[in-house]
Amino acid sequence: MIGIFEIEAAAGLIAPHVVRTPTVPSPGLGALLGAPVTVKLELLQRTGSFKARGAAAKLLSLSEAERAAGVVAVSGGNHGIALAVMAAALEVKATVVMPRTAPARSRALAEEAGASLRLTDGMDVAFELGMRLADEGLTLVHPFDDPAVIAGQGTVGLELAEDAAEDLTDVVVSIGGGGLISGIAAALRARRPEVRVWGVETAGAEAMSAALTAGGPVPVPLSSLVTTLSAPAVSRLTYDHAAKLVEDVLVVPDHEAVQGCLDLSTHAKLWAEPAAGCLLPAAREILSRVGPGAHLGLVVCGGNTTLAEVTGWAERFGLG
Repeated sequence: MIGIFEIEAAAGLIAPHVVRTPTVPSPGLGALLGAPVTVKLELLQRTGSFKARGAAAKLLSLSEAERAAGVVAVSGGNHGIALAVMAAALEVKATVVMPRTAPARSRALAEEAGASLRLTDGMDVAFELGMRLADEGLTLVHPFDDPAVIAGQGTVGLELAEDAAEDLTDVVVSIGGGGLISGIAAALRARRPEVRVWGVETAGAEAMSAALTAGGPVPVPLSSLVTTLSAPAVSRLTYDHAAKLVEDVLVVPDHEAVQGCLDLSTHAKLWAEPAAGCLLPAAREILSRVGPGAHLGLVVCGGNTTLAEVTGWAERFGLG
């Protein structure tokens, strides 16, 4: 289990390389949801998502030999962008493996940062290729199954604990492979033990909820349009954190995640991706469970999506 000391150490290590993103109240979302809402704006992070934190933490922990070998990442989008940008800044050669379904902008940003891009037919195949490249000598920077990465992501929770209002009761976090929620939950357990942490997945990307049902990580079929949440399985490390520290994991359909993007734009003036949009339908369910007196914290994890993508999804689902 990752503890507060590892997270605090990661915070000091990555501070020169990442942004301390704003933690602010959102009156618009408060009015929409009927309860006070605080947002942690990781979509304003370097590379457009929280992933820069874990990538920086891992890269800065490598030996000279590992740096010289070059690094490889497997990603549905944001982790690949983050590794490409942070590796370029630290003068480390990077390879990024993505499924062809990853957003075109994500693929372009990784290449523009100087990474060698490898495309595969599906996320499960992407993970297989990434592991093969690691076996051939590249240093794997796993998107979630790595203590250094989780500690880096945990700095989001450290900042949230320090900057959010004292009456914060419930924090809502998106889950792909579970690195972000593992780190945030560990930080909040240490600094704000009274705060409940909830996870959110989209239908067709249910690796953590399936693992919690099964009692451990299991492979899951992937069909969600939210590629940034589409891990084929969580790891034992992230499962253990969620099983011990997370209140529950909610699953919402893709169309509600896309509607959440539209609502974030309209009511919070935030341009976020569906991996963040899914927080809003989950928040409504959480409020119905916990009752009056709740003060929600939403980790708006990323904003790497385009107008054309969101418009296309909204038209596909008949949303307005």
